Amino acid sequence: MIFTPEHEELRRTVRNFVSNEINPFVPEWEKNGPFPAHTLFKKMGDLGLLGVTKPEQYGGMALDYSYGLVVAEELGNAACGGVPLAIGVQTDMATPALARFGSEALCKEFLTPAIAGDMVAAIAVSEPGAGSDVAAIKTKAEKDGSDYVINGTKMWITNSTQADFFCLLANTGDGPKHSNKSLIVVPANSKGIEVSKPLDKIGMRSSDTAQVFFDNVRVPQTNLIGAEGQGFMIQMMQFQEERMWGAANAVGGMNLAIEKTIEYCRERETFGQPLINNQSIHFRLAELQTEVEALKSLVYRTCEMYIANENPQKTLELASMCKLKGGRLIREVADSCLQYWGGMGYMMDNPVSQMYRDGRLASVGGGADEIMLGIICKTMDILPRKSKG
Repeated sequence: MIFTPEHEELRRTVRNFVSNEINPFVPEWEKNGPFPAHTLFKKMGDLGLLGVTKPEQYGGMALDYSYGLVVAEELGNAACGGVPLAIGVQTDMATPALARFGSEALCKEFLTPAIAGDMVAAIAVSEPGAGSDVAAIKTKAEKDGSDYVINGTKMWITNSTQADFFCLLANTGDGPKHSNKSLIVVPANSKGIEVSKPLDKIGMRSSDTAQVFFDNVRVPQTNLIGAEGQGFMIQMMQFQEERMWGAANAVGGMNLAIEKTIEYCRERETFGQPLINNQSIHFRLAELQTEVEALKSLVYRTCEMYIANENPQKTLELASMCKLKGGRLIREVADSCLQYWGGMGYMMDNPVSQMYRDGRLASVGGGADEIMLGIICKTMDILPRKSKG
């Protein structure tokens, strides 16, 4: 992938935003969070950072997805994972389907303010009994006149306590589980919605995650995204951007962790010499950096294929590989680097221990490693086949 001066200017803008508007406040948000999404998102919206790949008619820049990856990668320089995650939900998880399949009226009502930073978005797919198994969701949206009446529970919903609307996946029919679902925009102030207290997580503590209950919630059927019954397919498409975004964000974070670990190992002396002089350490750091560069290349290749739309099946496979490799590698990098910090690495305010806690989600959220492996096996045509007998 070749980056233009426009890419580099965007990179500089995001990096400065992270340095000035996020990192100075991370200690407070981690301790007493969540971070103030409306305030921060409005600042990002004013810079155009929430609509880089979205249509111009709704306030976006209409740039291709390579620019979105630049934003994701640079957000990896944040001193925590929770704030970038919340931003990624806004830009690459709760709004891509709306931008691509939503009606003009729906986009004007919800997408335009989301891009401007005037509304906070959340994606409501996972449920207590249906995380990675999206087809198993139980939430229902039944027609009543010109409305949908929604009943069900959503779990682990990022941005939920501050959200202005949910992009919700619900069953709108009784047919086959892959063709009976629809994506619906649900305003968060709708009567019948109850949001739990923020869940107590081991990481991503600066972002808010909660359970959301829908009890006879009425929304107009015009809030449907795309065609009824196409929600599962549309959500699977939406996952492609989420998975590329997550891998690119992990690349940025891992580069930062390795860089900070090298700095520490240069300064820390043991047995009369800097830690970095130990071959076992500088060899290992070289190995980790090589793995990160390999992942970056995979992400960039996937992005190019996604932009070209030349082979959707291969893009699906590569995006799943990005997600799988990114989730596993961030755990490996965080664990290896933490070891070289010794006791300092075990402190809560250490940048590598922050990644150790926050990064663990990458192999669970947005489809667990096992789901990615299943998708890859399917595209490779190596899943077990039913016997003919």
